[in-house]
Amino acid sequence: QGQPVESGGGSVQAGGSLTVSCRFSGWTYSNKCLAWFRQAPGKEREGVAALYTGTSTEYYENTVKGRFTLSHDNAADTLRLEMNTLKPEDTAIYYCAAAMGGYCDSANWRAQEIYGFWGQGTQVTVSS
Repeated sequence: QGQPVESGGGSVQAGGSLTVSCRFSGWTYSNKCLAWFRQAPGKEREGVAALYTGTSTEYYENTVKGRFTLSHDNAADTLRLEMNTLKPEDTAIYYCAAAMGGYCDSANWRAQEIYGFWGQGTQVTVSS
C-alpha cells in the first residue's frame, strides 16, 4: 500500500465551497479509521472530521459541524471532505490520515498518534 494522496483544495471567497479528496491505494483492511486534519499558520494540527468504516460512524469538530461533510467511496478507495460556507478561519493545509485495521471513536479520533499514514497535505485558502 502507498501513502494517501490528497487532491482538490485551492482558493475561495468566504461563503464559498471546496472539496478535498484523498485516495488510498492498495489498502485491503475492511475496518479503518480515515480522517482529515488541518494546520493553520502558527497553529497546531487539529482534527476536522473522521470516519470509522467498521460502523460507518462519522465524527466532526464542532467548528465545522453542519458545514463540512465526509463521503467515502470504498470501491474507489477515496475519502472526500465537502466544505461549504467556508470562513477565513478555515484557511489551512488539510491532511488526510488513515489508521488501517484500527479503531476510532468519539474519544480518540482526534489523537494523531493512532494514524500511521498521512498524506502530503493540500492548501485551502479562504479570503474575506
